[in-house]
Amino acid sequence: MKRQQFDSFTLPYLLIAPQLAIIFIFFVWPAAQAVYQSFMLEDPFGLASQFVGFDNFIEVVSNEHYARSAIFTAIFSGLVAFLSMAIALLLAVKADGILHGQSAYKIMLTWVYAVAPAVAGMMGVFLFDRSIGPLNHLFNATGWPFNPQLDVFDASVTVILVSVWKQISVNFIYFLAGLQSIPRAVREAALIDCRNGFRRFWTVTLPLLAPTGFFVLVINITYAFFETFGVIDTMTRGAPGGGTATLVYKVYQDGFLGADIGGSSAQSVILMILVLGLTIVQFRVIEKRIHY
Repeated sequence: MKRQQFDSFTLPYLLIAPQLAIIFIFFVWPAAQAVYQSFMLEDPFGLASQFVGFDNFIEVVSNEHYARSAIFTAIFSGLVAFLSMAIALLLAVKADGILHGQSAYKIMLTWVYAVAPAVAGMMGVFLFDRSIGPLNHLFNATGWPFNPQLDVFDASVTVILVSVWKQISVNFIYFLAGLQSIPRAVREAALIDCRNGFRRFWTVTLPLLAPTGFFVLVINITYAFFETFGVIDTMTRGAPGGGTATLVYKVYQDGFLGADIGGSSAQSVILMILVLGLTIVQFRVIEKRIHY
C-alpha cells in the first residue's frame, strides 16, 4: 500500500489547524476555565475572586438538592438509553424484513433526527398541556390523575418520553446499518439451523450487532447526560421543585441563573469526572465482551 507523502512539512499541520483551534476554543479552554473557577469564590459580577480550595466541591457533594439531581440523572439516563435503544432495535429489525416500501418506512422513522431537542421539548409542551394536550387527556382518561406541573413522577414521565422519542431515529439508523452489514450467508445458515425467530435473533443476530450496540450505548449515555438539556429547559425547567433537573441543567441553574460561578464550576468538573469514569468503565468492562 502506497503511503501518501506531502511535499511541504507544514501542510499537514495547516490542514488540521482549524479543527484543533475549534477543539481548543470550545472544549479545552472552557474545561480549563471550569477547573480554575471551581477552586475560586467569585462575586456575581466577576470583579473579585478568592481562592477557597476544595470548599466548593465539599459544599456541592453535601448539598441535598445536588444529591437528588444526581439520583434523577442516573435514573433518567438509564431509562432514556435503554428505552430508545430497545425501541429502535425493534423498529430496525422490522424495517430490515420489509420487502416493499422499505425506503418510505426508513424515511418516516429517520426524519425525527432533524428535530432539535428544544423543538422536541416544545412539541412535548403541547402534547402534555393540561388544556389541549392529547396525551394528557389520554392519561387522565385511563384513571391516572396526570399532573406534570405539580407531580415529580408525572413530570419525569413527560421528559423521558420526549427524550426517548427524539433519540429513537438516531439509534434506528445505526441498528439498521448494523443489521444490513450482516452477511447474507450467515443469515441463511441461521435460518436453516434455527427455525425459532426469537432464538435465532438472540443467538446469532444480537451477538453480531454487539459492536454497533456498544457504540450506540456510548452515544446514548452522552445524549442523556448532555443533549437532553433543551428538552428539560423547554418542558419543565427542572420543576416541580427541582425534581426533573439533571446534573447538566443544575449547572446552568446555579451558574447562569443563580450566579454561583464557583459552585457551578465545581459541579461541571464533578460531572466531567463522572462521565469520563463511566466511559472508561464502558470500554474496559463492556467492550471486553464484544467480538469485532
